[in-house]
Amino acid sequence: MNTEWMIYGANGYSAQLAAEKAVKEGLKPVLAGRNKPAIETLANKLGLQARIFDLSNIDVIAKQLEDVKVVSHCAGPFSATAEPMMKACIKAGTHYTDITGEMDVFETAQNLDAEAKKTGTVLCGGVGFDVIPTDCMANYLTKALPDATELTMGFHGTMALSPGTAKTMVESLSEGMKVRRNGKLISVGRGFEMRKIDFGKGERLSSVIPWGDLSTAYWQTKIPKITVYTPYNGSKLGIYFFPVIKNLMKIKALQNFAKKKIEAKVKGPSEKARAAGDTYVWGEVKNNSGKTVTARIKVPNGYTVTMDGIIITAKFLLEYDGSGGCLTPSQIMGSELVEQLPGATSFKLAS
Repeated sequence: MNTEWMIYGANGYSAQLAAEKAVKEGLKPVLAGRNKPAIETLANKLGLQARIFDLSNIDVIAKQLEDVKVVSHCAGPFSATAEPMMKACIKAGTHYTDITGEMDVFETAQNLDAEAKKTGTVLCGGVGFDVIPTDCMANYLTKALPDATELTMGFHGTMALSPGTAKTMVESLSEGMKVRRNGKLISVGRGFEMRKIDFGKGERLSSVIPWGDLSTAYWQTKIPKITVYTPYNGSKLGIYFFPVIKNLMKIKALQNFAKKKIEAKVKGPSEKARAAGDTYVWGEVKNNSGKTVTARIKVPNGYTVTMDGIIITAKFLLEYDGSGGCLTPSQIMGSELVEQLPGATSFKLAS
């Protein structure tokens, strides 16, 4: 019988934060990954069980999951690691979560929906800052305006990056900016439909970003027009040269060089920095009649959200007895999931 909770890639920045907090809460996740020295050192420090295996063989992974009910998958790059872990979880009947924000990974989970339903396995990606706050915002707003045909969201926060997030951003640069129009993902320029948005601290000129909700919010709501924004702090020159940067980042040698620099120099924010880094999340829906509903919510910094999201969703799925399939965080726990995060406010509709 599957009873255990496993954190795979437990030596990563966010995963380690989650493991440390879980132990303080009396939980005992199994710590797993392919880096034996790092995993065993952390497990010994926290008094937890360690398992060492890589993700090269689905049958071997599934064998390691025989007694595991929930995997919190935290080992990037998710573009390489998520699919074998998902398939192994389906084979083992183990619920799967991850902390990715990559659209391709969300699309992979959606393509595995039918297989996951057959074994009652939940595939729930994005249980961190990507995409809990915005996913819950999409859920909340579409309940307020069920016939919405347009969804626009965004967030404003300041926080230093972890190594994993920084490397993911390097990869995403090669893909450029994206929006969803008429139900289809399309690539757009850096200056596409820039607008001023009040996320909760006054208006800021903002630009579109290729956020995971372009996949997950569409999967959840089926709204055909979705756009996600963050404040734009660059110059007009930066907008002009973005296509050049995008094409350069398609060169694998340059990507790998940038990633090695990140590994050498980026350590992730301190506890003090995380405590000072609240994030303001904004969302707006419109219907064909022109009715608009706008809401805001404030959450802690992204890494604290991710730490708590890993734990909250794992605890929920350890007790879960519902149906399987590909589900977003708010589909399994409702829009109130984001309000359960320590330090988050409640949703507020704009007047």
